[in-house]
Amino acid sequence: MSDTDAKWERVRNVLLWVLIPLIIGVLGASAAVPRPVIGVIRLEDAIYAYSAQNMVKQIQYATDHPEVRAVVLVIDSPGGTVVDTEAIYMELTRLRAKKPVVTVVNAMAASGGYYLAVNTDHIYAKPSSLVGNIGVIGYLPPAPFVIEDIITTGPYKLWGAPRDSDMRQVEMIKYGFFEAVKLGRGDKLTAGDEITFSGQIWAGVDGLRLGIIDEFGTENDGIKKAAELALVANYEALDLAGPAGVNSLGGLFFIESPDGVALPYPKEAGTYLLYIPPLPVEK
Repeated sequence: MSDTDAKWERVRNVLLWVLIPLIIGVLGASAAVPRPVIGVIRLEDAIYAYSAQNMVKQIQYATDHPEVRAVVLVIDSPGGTVVDTEAIYMELTRLRAKKPVVTVVNAMAASGGYYLAVNTDHIYAKPSSLVGNIGVIGYLPPAPFVIEDIITTGPYKLWGAPRDSDMRQVEMIKYGFFEAVKLGRGDKLTAGDEITFSGQIWAGVDGLRLGIIDEFGTENDGIKKAAELALVANYEALDLAGPAGVNSLGGLFFIESPDGVALPYPKEAGTYLLYIPPLPVEK
């Protein structure tokens, strides 16, 4: 072997000893870095204490874990209680300050369900999905009357408040809902307030025309959109219920008929962001 060949042989050996460990180290480091995650959070129930608690856990998990780069909120809900809807809305606001959130509506995002949808960056629905029903429904307390066996320290101790006070509260909640829709949808709304805030529930095809939703799409479309907004590729989609430690057990929100069928009415009187469909007419 000539001196030149021996020289190049030594150079090659040195390069191999340097490059091979370097390549192995780079590959190992890249394998140790977790892939970006698009988190999926599902709301497939009315909004009340149990479902809200599960939603909040998952939203907080997405907020606190840096590998979750964006979230898709998959909704099939008629809405529910005011306070639980507001709790989820506030957590969504904190999440959106850090990461994009996209909504995908399956069968329905009505009333409180739509309240949550407007606090996201993009809303997909199906042409036949039901969306909207913007407004409040409540049960007024009975007119105060005397019950001989009960002593109270004031005329409204038993009833909570006079009827006109409850009516003012409903009005306050209604305008808060309206402002949330205006803030979330802005110039995308194409109809006047008299139509947008009439309490109507629309099929997705009409919702698209009115600016209630952004476009038609599926859960897969929502995941792709969330990744696009987060500027990530080579990501994985992950349901966050498991990692967030969600308890699948829940309570009973709706009244049940004597034969065990859930009726579309909440079992407790109160004020709700809730769509209540008409019952079938008996012939």
